Amino acid sequence: MFFSIIIPLYNRPQEIKELLESLMRQTYRQFEVLVIEDGSVKDAKDIVATFTGELDVHYYFKPNEGQGFSRNFGFERAKGDYFIIFDSDILVPENYLEVVNNRLETDYLDAYGGPDDAHPSFTPMQKAISYSMTSPFTTGGIRGNKKGIGQFHPRSFNMGVSRQVWQKLGGFIITRLGEDIEYSIRIHTAGFKIGLIPEAKVYHKRRTSYSQFYKQLHFFGRSRINIYKFFPSELKAVHFFPAVFTLGVMFTLIANLFGWPVAWLGNAVLVIFTLLIFFHSLSKNKSLKVAFLSIGAAFIQLIAYGLGFMQDYGKRIILKQS
Repeated sequence: MFFSIIIPLYNRPQEIKELLESLMRQTYRQFEVLVIEDGSVKDAKDIVATFTGELDVHYYFKPNEGQGFSRNFGFERAKGDYFIIFDSDILVPENYLEVVNNRLETDYLDAYGGPDDAHPSFTPMQKAISYSMTSPFTTGGIRGNKKGIGQFHPRSFNMGVSRQVWQKLGGFIITRLGEDIEYSIRIHTAGFKIGLIPEAKVYHKRRTSYSQFYKQLHFFGRSRINIYKFFPSELKAVHFFPAVFTLGVMFTLIANLFGWPVAWLGNAVLVIFTLLIFFHSLSKNKSLKVAFLSIGAAFIQLIAYGLGFMQDYGKRIILKQS
């Protein structure tokens, strides 16, 4: 099978260099790479050009439209039987394409997703954020986990779709704010077979500071409401958990400030949650520093998502603003 790897890029030249270096080491070699520069000020044209002799790589520059429409741009120019979508901030294990090809040859999927993990070379902050984004205590196991809750929706940091899916459904119809989940739901609805390939993992750098992580998760919270506007039935009880958690933290802070007796209950819940995050992260990462940073990452993840969710729930559902 011939794969077309499509990578939208926006002002991240160093990231694409590291990603292309990891693709050079693939044990399965039947693939091309399309780098779609989405109107960047800091473009990566010269960096990508250095890989021309090592990879079947194609570089395109287009006006800024967002990652969803940049992937569509790549779909239209891809030669492959199967399209693989990566974010620019990942590293790919050397057997990734071999794993995917073997799965598709033995148990074909029209679309798939894979999990993400932290690479040993990542900073403690990146490892803590990676832990938070994959922890059962913050996500409920819904990201790249075969025991996750509900229907599996591939995410665009590590996602593949067949040419047949694209020919029938087209590409992304929104360019950001949950565009990958919307696409996954349409693929499911059309009757295509979607699945998780647990061994097809990537190393996801994510954000490098709490402030960047906050902005990203606030955006994710808003994205969930955007998906609701397309598919109301996809808004599940689990999606309200970060908002409930955020309101609980706020209430506990107020209760402590005013000396309300009920404050002990909120304090106890937060202490238990903090200890669960710390010791679970410690067992996975074998690092006290990462475990401590994971506490902050977990609170930021839930609160930022919860605030973004409540913001757009109020504006777009209650007040019905566009």
